[in-house]
Amino acid sequence: MRLTFDGPVTEHRFQLRCVPATRARQQVVDVKLEVDPPCHLDMQVDSFSSVVATGYLPNPHDHFSYAVTGIAFVDVANAKSNPVKPLYRFDTPLTTPGPAVSALVEACRARIAALGEGASVVARASEVMHEVYAAFAYTPGSTTVETTAEQALAQGRGVCQDYAHVMLAVCRHVGLTARYIAGMLDGEGATHAWVEVYDERGVWVGLDPTHDRPAGDSYIVIGHGRDYRDTKIDIGLFSGAYVNQTQWVNASVHEVEL
Repeated sequence: MRLTFDGPVTEHRFQLRCVPATRARQQVVDVKLEVDPPCHLDMQVDSFSSVVATGYLPNPHDHFSYAVTGIAFVDVANAKSNPVKPLYRFDTPLTTPGPAVSALVEACRARIAALGEGASVVARASEVMHEVYAAFAYTPGSTTVETTAEQALAQGRGVCQDYAHVMLAVCRHVGLTARYIAGMLDGEGATHAWVEVYDERGVWVGLDPTHDRPAGDSYIVIGHGRDYRDTKIDIGLFSGAYVNQTQWVNASVHEVEL
């Protein structure tokens, strides 16, 4: 990621959640994080198990960038079980239902009921995923990071973050425990968002409503949380006189032979 400023900025404080960590479904090795201008990074792990890098650039600069490289071994089929936190069952400011989401909840309840009482968590969540996928037209620029699930669904347009927020909102109102995932998938582009549901085995299982498919071994998790706000990949503030900024982002994931 690279930020370019059209004037000098100072007193730049930033926080990055851009480093994938070893989790129940993946092992991450040989990770390297570099920032430019270079500075000391304080590395911590937050309450959602995300790696957090915090830094400070007091001197004038006209750009800021970071790069993360590494290797991830992903094995979804053999993901380990984890204890669940109750907080993933409740609404958040970005996922609280309004009329549009409530109508989708009722449609999903009907689809789930048709599966029968013995339906698995993943089968029920997949019905939600199919409904969310059908309700949207993928439209870059139609929403912002502050757009709620209700707002996005009401207009029927959004990006991966909106698909994930709507699926979370519905899952939590049909009795499924679900969390927001920020990460990357195979290929070139930007970061991605999807959903994980907590199944009968105590395992988090990924589902991607933007593509209407399971999140398999080509998906790398960066962070998880209640919604986007818990997984912001980069945030910061700086001092500058009427400074505008432009941003360039590239996420590249490729399978390699080892």
